[in-house]
Amino acid sequence: MRLARAPIALLIPTLIALLSAGCATPPAAPPAAVAAAVPAAQAAATEPLETILAKPLYRMHPVEAGRYIAWVHEAEPDLRKRIAAIARKNLGQPYRLNLLGEFPYQVHDDLPMYSLDHSDCVVFAEHTYAMALSQSWDEFFWMLQRIRYRDGIVGVATRNHYTEMDWNVANRWLVTDVSAELAGPDGPAYTMTIDRARFLKTRHHTDASIPVETSTQAYVPKDRVAAIASQLREGDLVNVISTRDGQYWASHVGLVVLGPDGERHFLHSSDPQVREETFESYIARAAAREERNRQAGKNGQVLAGFKFLRLNDDIVVPPMAPQPRPGHPAGV
Repeated sequence: MRLARAPIALLIPTLIALLSAGCATPPAAPPAAVAAAVPAAQAAATEPLETILAKPLYRMHPVEAGRYIAWVHEAEPDLRKRIAAIARKNLGQPYRLNLLGEFPYQVHDDLPMYSLDHSDCVVFAEHTYAMALSQSWDEFFWMLQRIRYRDGIVGVATRNHYTEMDWNVANRWLVTDVSAELAGPDGPAYTMTIDRARFLKTRHHTDASIPVETSTQAYVPKDRVAAIASQLREGDLVNVISTRDGQYWASHVGLVVLGPDGERHFLHSSDPQVREETFESYIARAAAREERNRQAGKNGQVLAGFKFLRLNDDIVVPPMAPQPRPGHPAGV
């Protein structure tokens, strides 16, 4: 598998508070948190590699994670196998919903732009892909933003919020939707309509002029997954399709990995932690949840099936688009 990279150019403005100090002003003592972080980073930089490799990813310092990323790139040259290895390195990572934002670039909330110690389903998939495509921490952080945002332009309005119509479309350079092909000519599909402007206003208090969009999405029904499983490849992306009250949507995502016998497994982050299981196991757990909801009189979501997106063989990572200057017209 060939991988071409764009030049690494992190376009996120850096905040350098100390430049405001006058030449005659004695330097202030660094905050306690910063002072503590420096020895931690120094220790991580000199820690024996064997000690780092013995840790799960979610317990690594960013410096350690950067060293691991460089090591695994050399140790496993096959991208698909590298994705599986990195994903399994996070088995047991605690789950936490709504982890990431744009802080400190944007301050509509205080959620950071990466997370090593926790994940939700999207964060887990994005971090795994970004690490697998990178050879250093700097490149991983750049790649993560390239995956998370449309054209790599950082901002809540350009984040890939909707799985089917944002994430899957913006990352066609990385994955290709093969759901219709796998489902066959008589396979099911659903129509979804999204209002991004309304979502941004209600969820993020952000005004944006974006037209309402409608799309038709093919998927593989849950009772046909066993029949097509052999066509799935390690590193492919999984969208879990749920339904309720006649509406369908991607409620969850994860990755395809191969078990010891070649069986296709589903590796994903869900409460309480990252886990690996068979698709049969996942479908059975969903059925048990649905039965509990039925007995309790709850109108819960129901598993309808899955969308599958094939990891591309010849990946060319697109460059970042220029980061617009906030509050100014384009090009100013």
